[in-house]
Amino acid sequence: MTAMTAVQMGALNAEILHNLGTLAEDENMLNRVAKYLRKLVREKDDSTLMSKEEFFARIDEAERQIAEGRCTTFTNLDEMNAWLNSL
Repeated sequence: MTAMTAVQMGALNAEILHNLGTLAEDENMLNRVAKYLRKLVREKDDSTLMSKEEFFARIDEAERQIAEGRCTTFTNLDEMNAWLNSL
């Protein structure tokens, strides 16, 4: 996504405020908007979220590490738990 110009940002803010004003009389609609905004804020603050490109880059890196033999494998759950507890 490209950065918005100040004019574009101002127009978008005006549109959002106009639409909120239109909904201001309807408590149910305002509650829905508030709920959606809370969801968006949680998404923005979630450091675990990544783009599709970032996800596949991590997969590619893991596959490269496996090909180079720089990985740990386990034959059973107890072995994995013992390794995790040793960290």
